[in-house]
Amino acid sequence: MTLLSAIGVALDTLRANKLRSALTMLGVIIGVMAVVIMVSLIEGARANVVKEFEQLGSDVIMVSYEPWRQGQFVGGSVAAMTSEDASAIRELPNIRMVCSMVQAATPEITYEGRSVQPQFQGVEESYFEIRGYEIAKGRAISTMDIEEGAKVIVIGEEVRSKLFPQEEAIGKDLLLSGMQMRVIGVLAKKGRGMGDNLDNVIIAPVTAVQSRWNGNREVDMIYVVPESREKSGEAMEAIWEKLMRRHDNQAVFRVDSFESILNAISRIISLFGALIGSIAGLALLVGGIGIMNIMLVSVTERTKEIGLRKALGAKRPTILTQFLVEAATLSGIGGALGIFMGWSLGLLVQWGSRQVGAFGDNGLPIYFPVWAAIVAFVFSLSVGVVFGIYPAIRASKLDPIEALRRE
Repeated sequence: MTLLSAIGVALDTLRANKLRSALTMLGVIIGVMAVVIMVSLIEGARANVVKEFEQLGSDVIMVSYEPWRQGQFVGGSVAAMTSEDASAIRELPNIRMVCSMVQAATPEITYEGRSVQPQFQGVEESYFEIRGYEIAKGRAISTMDIEEGAKVIVIGEEVRSKLFPQEEAIGKDLLLSGMQMRVIGVLAKKGRGMGDNLDNVIIAPVTAVQSRWNGNREVDMIYVVPESREKSGEAMEAIWEKLMRRHDNQAVFRVDSFESILNAISRIISLFGALIGSIAGLALLVGGIGIMNIMLVSVTERTKEIGLRKALGAKRPTILTQFLVEAATLSGIGGALGIFMGWSLGLLVQWGSRQVGAFGDNGLPIYFPVWAAIVAFVFSLSVGVVFGIYPAIRASKLDPIEALRRE
């Protein structure tokens, strides 16, 4: 018996027992569907994180002031990170761009009855290139704005759409905590990144925020771009050593890169995915046990048929192959249905989350790669073969005379 004829016989057997076959496949369908949904969610989350970090720039180094270590204050005499630290980093070799950033609390901003409460940041002129912001209208903050501490701002697209839905924003004055600031630019729509709404921002010169709002030279973050990604490690080491020399070896700073954070998050996602995938795989195990039980019942029911085939010259390998193919066909069809149903359910979840506005504009990210579909299908086939071996061996060992005598 050829493989194709064995598959044909298996399909005939399944059609002859439609309800039983469907119930048997149900365990495999649920198992594969669970695996598909889990893989789709995990891979979707991974792709979404990678996309967000690409928007931020994976080669960007972040320097921050962190005086707390494991719940203990280790700040010593260093009170904060300042603009002078940024200037010192700018003098290092293998550095292409440096930008200090400071945040300030901003009350609700109103304009002709319309209001918005955005994030308020003070930055240097290189911030827009480092963070991948594009100017849709007007201009960005310039070096002269930084030197003069000019009272100018660049607003995000969401701020523009809420405050100036029907009029030009450029040249308008907004009142920020009693300070009048003129709009000189509007950012292109950017969406969300790392949980933040990147369109709900107001950006001013760092010197203006320091002098007019905070009253000091402190900065919250320093962004550094090395000359190349290959020199990122050297640059991080040089930055750390520079800060240690400037502050008497007080380890109150954190030097990290988006790439290293991305790698750490990817490892966590992979670990979480392996855990969830193993749990979902238990459903496939249950489905395999169901296939074995049904195949044992099938062997009992078809004892006379097996005896007749053996009496007509069928060899043990032929009977063995027939029952293995039947088990693999059963699990293979169940696996294919499980893949389709899991993929469809994933798309439905993504559409539903997008409609209700959960997880951002694109909803809950779903991504199911081709390799995962192939692995899921092959695994479901393997489940059928593994759990079909014992019934197949039992069928092939039946004595033809005893089998023909049995009712």
